Amino acid sequence: MNECQFPRSRKLRATATPYVFALYMSAIMALLMCFVITAANAGIDEAYLNNVLKAYRLAMPVAFVCVLLVRPIVLRLVALTVHPH
Repeated sequence: MNECQFPRSRKLRATATPYVFALYMSAIMALLMCFVITAANAGIDEAYLNNVLKAYRLAMPVAFVCVLLVRPIVLRLVALTVHPH
């Protein structure tokens, strides 16, 4: 078995897809934004990584909730702007 694949029994049900998507999207985007915003506001020095991680502790849960809340709006906007075929 490929080491990047989970055994079928370890996967979540398809109904979890929106939540898993929100988790991954918010985790990645919050971390990237914390890197950029921390560098822009405080500069890059010896405390940079610590400051990024401190900001991330707040940003990640907020981003997760925001992704869950805006998902229906984004899906609707995509449906309005992209031809289905």
